[in-house]
Amino acid sequence: MAGEFGVLALQGDFAAHAAAFRDAGAPAREVRRVAELPGLAGIMIPGGESTTLLNLMRDEPWFDALRAFHARGGVVAGTCAGAILLAREVRPVQPSLGLLDAVIERNAWGRQVDSFEATVESEALGGPLEAVFIRAPRFRALFPEVEVLARHAGEPVLVRQGRVVAATFHPELTRSRALHRYLIRLADGDARAPVSEATSRRGATARQARSSTSSALACRTSSRRSRIQG
Repeated sequence: MAGEFGVLALQGDFAAHAAAFRDAGAPAREVRRVAELPGLAGIMIPGGESTTLLNLMRDEPWFDALRAFHARGGVVAGTCAGAILLAREVRPVQPSLGLLDAVIERNAWGRQVDSFEATVESEALGGPLEAVFIRAPRFRALFPEVEVLARHAGEPVLVRQGRVVAATFHPELTRSRALHRYLIRLADGDARAPVSEATSRRGATARQARSSTSSALACRTSSRRSRIQG
């Protein structure tokens, strides 16, 4: 059985990430205290607004706790604002965990009105992925140890360094669970073989309502764009 994943639940669309992990076959819970990290296979830092998230993290020693969690072997992932917090260097300058050897620029794809949906290419995750970019950051430099897992218009939008994975988009706002399955396999020690969407959908409970998801997704994405800010 897959290990349990946590989703940092201080800000952003943490409930959708937790649901995505469950869809992908792993137990998941929302994490609001550093004391809740032990025992998890991995932790997801969701999108939101990175400066707001930094302010909320001041209540507890989150930076030390997340670095220690990673050092003990846990998977640490971040999407959008979460990717910003993982990078070694952020532009404009702000504090970060420095777990990913990358330079990232906040809001580099444009303002809220410039948000968009796209299909990104990812051979590592089994093929094209749906992606939602909301005031998204951009990777401006990647160090040699960083592997590119997906690109959009030739640019890296999903990267990995060891047990650290960062995406500049919101996978949780799409029907695809490829990234969440990839993180589960990474925690299990095998993120090499891609799993296709069709194969992984067999037998999971959440797949029973897949036919009605498309219209609901359009409404959900539209309503959330106004409050999730990369």
